[in-house]
Amino acid sequence: MPTPSASSVSPSSSEVVVSVRGLSKVFKDFWGRPKARAVDNVDFEVRRGEVFGLLGPNGSGKSTTVKMMLGLLYPTKGHIEVFGHSPRHVPTKARIGYLPEESYLYKFLNSGETLDFFGNLFDLSTEDRRKRAEQLIEMVGLSQAPRRLVGEFSKGMQRRIGLAQALINDPDLVLLDEPTAGLDPIGCREVKDLILALARRGKTVVLSSHLLSDVEDVCDRVVIYYGGKVQAMGTLEELLAAPDAMRITMPLLSRATLDKALAVIRQDVREDQIRLDTPTQNLESYFLGVVQRAKANEATTSGATSGNRVAAYLQGEAEGSARSQSDRILERLSRSGASAPEEANTLPAQATAVDSSRLDQLVQPTPLPAPGVTVPDNKAQIDKANEKLSKLL
Repeated sequence: MPTPSASSVSPSSSEVVVSVRGLSKVFKDFWGRPKARAVDNVDFEVRRGEVFGLLGPNGSGKSTTVKMMLGLLYPTKGHIEVFGHSPRHVPTKARIGYLPEESYLYKFLNSGETLDFFGNLFDLSTEDRRKRAEQLIEMVGLSQAPRRLVGEFSKGMQRRIGLAQALINDPDLVLLDEPTAGLDPIGCREVKDLILALARRGKTVVLSSHLLSDVEDVCDRVVIYYGGKVQAMGTLEELLAAPDAMRITMPLLSRATLDKALAVIRQDVREDQIRLDTPTQNLESYFLGVVQRAKANEATTSGATSGNRVAAYLQGEAEGSARSQSDRILERLSRSGASAPEEANTLPAQATAVDSSRLDQLVQPTPLPAPGVTVPDNKAQIDKANEKLSKLL
């Protein structure tokens, strides 16, 4: 399965989103004595449209740096700016999305209620909260569990809804602290694809992780922490290139041709410096290929789903273009006063792909009116709708 690399993303601009100069953080005990120097004189910049990685072993200062970028911790020394302001600047915070290392969510809310709550914090309208919540729940693969409480979720499912809440405000800067922790390989791949999609839209992503494969797949530049200090910084090409070796990949050769090629190479290279092997794909690609074949054979699952579309508003799509063909078909069917023959002639071939969940909604029984309330007789309209549905099915 081909994987888009960070180099395939459009290059970032020169606009500086995060500026860090001489940043240090010393934690002290109750008596004010230095207990741990978590970050020690760190300098770096993050530009618009860039995927920037913070690498290092556990306890090296990555999460502390992220929390200072959010204004959750105050630096002991140094200077930090986000969009040209202090991290504690309230309007700036509205442009940031944050996924913490641990998911701190209200366990008694379901997925939709969780996203509605966080959307309300950003003063989004009721309609925007509803539309974005629907798109995000579908995107993170939780549409199969709309009524389950977050407290009943596995760790991986909590990470999925946590990622959704980090994107509810369509942020310009996304801070992700160990975003793939607890996710299955499919979820990891989809999170990385989402990060690349955000970067293509000009969003800036800061990714803190100790999983090197995740960072290698998506990051433009990285810094490597150890002991609170930056030990290395640069693009992946600069850091990973091996200038004293060369690899040649070609189709399988006949034995005679291979012997001729090796004879020429041995004239300049010692025998013990030559390595001959067969290229292999990584385990992630193989795993995803197996799952795709299982899906093609119509295997079903009751867990989180994969292959879901990135939320339309995160792709910058116009509101109308995000609606599916089945939505428009059902909307026409539910309109009153439309004649069955005329509607049937306008239905496209995709009408047979009507979303089953929306069909279920359409055939739900109508709730009884309150006592004393009169309801107009709409039996004729219902009969027409049922007739059209039977033709579709």
